[in-house]
Amino acid sequence: MRVEFPEFRLGSVLATSFTGTLSERHGNPVERIPAPHRLIDWLTVNGLAVDSCSTAQLDLARELRESIHAAATAAALQDALPATAVHVINDRSVQGRAAAFLTPEGERQWRLSSASRVEDALGVIAADAISVIAGERDGKLALCASPTCQAAFFDTSQSRTRKWCDMNTCGNRQKKARFIANQRKNPRSAK
Repeated sequence: MRVEFPEFRLGSVLATSFTGTLSERHGNPVERIPAPHRLIDWLTVNGLAVDSCSTAQLDLARELRESIHAAATAAALQDALPATAVHVINDRSVQGRAAAFLTPEGERQWRLSSASRVEDALGVIAADAISVIAGERDGKLALCASPTCQAAFFDTSQSRTRKWCDMNTCGNRQKKARFIANQRKNPRSAK
């Protein structure tokens, strides 16, 4: 019997996509990397394939994920960055061995060390988080307007006023709730 896992929520920014491996943080949390092999799957989907992952490495990954989320949330709210989160992000960044390389299509990809260790992949994610949180990219950190989600995401929309981490999940849920509430207030308008 195969156990089904929740789908990955992929975005265009590695660091905030990684924090999305735990969603609905303020509701009924959904863990998308509950086991080491799921972290391997997520890393592979994001171009950071590794050969294996231990439970200890999964714990390191989750600690990094939560640190990125805490720092990104603080940055989005323009609060001071939590010192412990900054320490974890910096620590994972320096422990990884990866190199950026340019593809023939003009895109940056990462090449991990020949041993393809989880720590190398976490170093790439940490470096990406540093770039985003430090404001080195064109866009802004924001928090999902869903009260149960409040995921940190990187808004690259032209107006920088995006409200939802993902329109297909949080955005649609909120719009549906608003529609149902309006239908209850005005039952005749439904006819």
